[in-house]
Amino acid sequence: MSVGADDPSSPLLAILGAGQLGRMLAQAASSLGVRTRLLDPNANACAGKVAELIVAPYDDEEALARLIDGASALTYEFENVLVEPLERLSETIQVSPSAHALAVAQDRLSERRLFERLGIDAPRSIAVDDLIDLSQALERVGTPSLLKARRLGYDGKGQHPINGAADAPIAWEAIGRAPAILDAQAPFTRELSLVCVRSASGQTGFYPLVENVHRGGMLRLTRAPALDVSDELNAQARRAGQALLDELGYMGVLAVEFFQMGRGADATLLANEIAPRVHNSGHWTIEGARTSQFENHVRAVLGMELGPCDAVGHSAMVNLIGSVPSNERIASIPGAVLHDYAKRPRPRRKVGHVTITAGDRAELDALLERFTRVVA
Repeated sequence: MSVGADDPSSPLLAILGAGQLGRMLAQAASSLGVRTRLLDPNANACAGKVAELIVAPYDDEEALARLIDGASALTYEFENVLVEPLERLSETIQVSPSAHALAVAQDRLSERRLFERLGIDAPRSIAVDDLIDLSQALERVGTPSLLKARRLGYDGKGQHPINGAADAPIAWEAIGRAPAILDAQAPFTRELSLVCVRSASGQTGFYPLVENVHRGGMLRLTRAPALDVSDELNAQARRAGQALLDELGYMGVLAVEFFQMGRGADATLLANEIAPRVHNSGHWTIEGARTSQFENHVRAVLGMELGPCDAVGHSAMVNLIGSVPSNERIASIPGAVLHDYAKRPRPRRKVGHVTITAGDRAELDALLERFTRVVA
């Protein structure tokens, strides 16, 4: 007899953060008969509508104790949580991914040093701590380049382009005069990402490489699988993913974002950054893969066997920014599924996504064109 997610004897997964990623983790956990309890300082956090929510700051010791009471493991939905409480909690509960993996991903310089140590190619970057450092770094890296705050950057925040020496003071002010790295701007042909997963036993799974389209620093569209991926390009991505999973002793889903340099047989990859969590570019897996990234994350952190990561046909994920179209308009498009995060609309806020599935790429492209006409 199976145990349901509403049964108090079923496993309990604690989650830091109750935004849309926490919401989808909770929904995936429920399908596995796993209860979830989340902590978030926002009483209106959207995951609180589908699972138990504790409203408190992320470093509230009493609330953290309540969060993990009776839980089998603790995970988190985004990387801008404090490392120190997780380090303390790891003495009493399994924290996955580990506090160490989180600390590396929170700091762009640590991230790049990890790439270097593992032999993973990345854009040339130099640490910058003040305007003098920035001036010297520009002499070495040249322009165009991109100044990125080492911490707390996401969706294009915390970074500023530099096209000439005169832009340096503007960029420095724009990122809040924070410790940063200066990246040489890579003349990439497209952006790809790899979502991979590793369990406690060391079992690993790799979703296919996907192609991402960003505008205004935000992910707008993901197509899966990416077309024209050579065996060598795929192998390069998986080598990087496997090396990172192994080096970090990782448990859970990890996303690696890449720039593709060149085309065809000459194509190669530069790693841009990692995300130690379920990832926006993996949302297509809910309908488009045999096991979603959310289910496999729950499986990994709770010590279950991983599900297969194969794609089913071709898929696209369209982020809904600012507002959600009517479900009637979405439903008029074959293969389209609306995921409404139940968040209040506002500019530049991710309030949902739509997945579109098809049997082949030509059909998918036709459905995407139709989606643009009907929904835009």
